[in-house]
Amino acid sequence: MHIAEGFLPSAHALAWTAVAAPFVIHGAREVIKTVRRTPEAGVLLGVVGAFTFVMSAIKLPSVTGSSSHPTGTGLGTIIFRPPVMAFIATVVLIFQALLLAHGGLTTLGANVFSMGVAGPWVAYGAFVLCRRVAVPLLGAVFVAAFLADLVTYLVTSAQLALAFPSAEHGVWYSMSEFLAVFAITQIPLAIVEALIVVVIVSVLLRIASRELDLVGFFRRARLAVVEPPTGADENPASVETTESVR
Repeated sequence: MHIAEGFLPSAHALAWTAVAAPFVIHGAREVIKTVRRTPEAGVLLGVVGAFTFVMSAIKLPSVTGSSSHPTGTGLGTIIFRPPVMAFIATVVLIFQALLLAHGGLTTLGANVFSMGVAGPWVAYGAFVLCRRVAVPLLGAVFVAAFLADLVTYLVTSAQLALAFPSAEHGVWYSMSEFLAVFAITQIPLAIVEALIVVVIVSVLLRIASRELDLVGFFRRARLAVVEPPTGADENPASVETTESVR
């Protein structure tokens, strides 16, 4: 998801910046509202931001001669919802472009859209759907983290194909070539990242259940859970934690 500095034609770079900008602005507002409403959320925001930075900074050589990265966006997506991740991904990608030469400033819009918008929204939709059909919480977390990673690279491939269509066969042929470069490495990498996110969420359920409850994680995660019978424990954190891990 790190399209290199100067790699996209100027028109494409500007267009993706324009597309990504509203999501980032909305995400910044959501972060401010979240922190003002729930100051305790600051710790979780820090964890999510650090996890995204570290995971997406890992550069692994691909068997096709390119390189691949985890994205780290799945964790924050299920805890805070996609708008927050658009802002966090932007901050992460700016630091990586300036400090690590991963990606670039001219391609920031395209990279933010693939990693901070498309991946998180598809992942969150899958998470909600899984919970509605009664998939266990950790199973839904796995699916969401897997898709957050993989969809990022699907969108990146589409962005590159639109910028550099095959002269003979067009955009779809070009996209299939870019997908072939990424997919061999990215699919197993997405599985590994999803397993890591499952482990982290399992730990957070034990040590940060109050913070997760305050940011609404349990409320969103128990979408398909039957309400507890009358007279059951009314404490939201205790009820939701127990119910949502089914």
